[in-house]
Amino acid sequence: MDQKQKYFIKAETILRYLITDDDATDTMITCKSNDVELITYDYDVYRALASVKEEDKFNFNKLKKLFGVVEVISYTLNKKEQKPTLKEEDVEELRKLVLGVDKNDRR
Repeated sequence: MDQKQKYFIKAETILRYLITDDDATDTMITCKSNDVELITYDYDVYRALASVKEEDKFNFNKLKKLFGVVEVISYTLNKKEQKPTLKEEDVEELRKLVLGVDKNDRR
């Protein structure tokens, strides 16, 4: 029996996929190989979605595709702990990782 390679997707990858045109990330998710299993926590999806801003170029079809190809598992059941509270600082740090821009930097 063939074992699929498991690849865990973090919140920054989800956010990058949803609001940017990053070819590598788009290809990894939209053209997922049958030999790869993409997995993420529900908390990572929440962090990514909570980090989307009104001015972002959010693509709803990408969100639908994400749920179609990525297995979303429970953070609480797998980590055996409560989900951390998401703070505005966490959102800004995630956006900075993805977009490389500080909220105070208006380029």
